[in-house]
Amino acid sequence: MFFAPEVQVNLDQLTRHVFASSSCGLCGKASIESVHQHFPPIESAPRVRAEVIRALPEKLIPEQTAFSKTGGVHAAALFSVEGELLALREDVGRHNAVDKVLGWAFLNQQLPLAASILLVSGRASFEIMQKALAASIPIVAAVSAPSSLAVEFAQESGQTLIGFLRGGSFNIYAGAESIQ
Repeated sequence: MFFAPEVQVNLDQLTRHVFASSSCGLCGKASIESVHQHFPPIESAPRVRAEVIRALPEKLIPEQTAFSKTGGVHAAALFSVEGELLALREDVGRHNAVDKVLGWAFLNQQLPLAASILLVSGRASFEIMQKALAASIPIVAAVSAPSSLAVEFAQESGQTLIGFLRGGSFNIYAGAESIQ
């Protein structure tokens, strides 16, 4: 990057230790505390039938048009607690896919998303859980593993966290009382 001679930039004020234009939000941060945002915990999570959870991946796959052409993108989708697909977005970055879904909700005045499920096509990270909490999403499911920080965050925030949602089964890492 080159700045025009008249542009004054104080690089010492940057908090990141690397240069990046988009990321999960953790890259380049010195500590987890530097990215931890504080949002109210989920006070009352809706109850969802296990059959609804098990059916979500099969609803995701046919809607992943970019993935079906490339095999190289992630998806994030919002579902109602009854399993109705509300929005799906794809991106090379799983965090960006989540941002796109939440952006859709914001632009369509759907926030808060207190009666919804977020499904991600990859791993569930701390940052994804934090973004979900910012939108009041009580249930997050992932087709792959959650990170240990994601599990801790879900437990502390009152969210339900589901991992390895595939092949008709799943693991519940936090908030088991929400699944019936």
